[in-house]
Amino acid sequence: MKERIVRAVAGTFVIIGVTLALLVSIWWLILPGFVGVNLLQSSITRFCPLEKILDAVGVDKQVKS
Repeated sequence: MKERIVRAVAGTFVIIGVTLALLVSIWWLILPGFVGVNLLQSSITRFCPLEKILDAVGVDKQVKS
């Protein structure tokens, strides 16, 4: 469950950042850039800030059937 939430949030931020860059200012490309760097960093270090937040609010790792 957490993995799906992390992917959904990352994808949403990328779409929002690119859309705002097209409509408002090119500087909004910093947002998807940051998301990409964070995803790369978390794949190497296995530390993801959003996963820690989801742990704190009690989101389960696996979906219960």
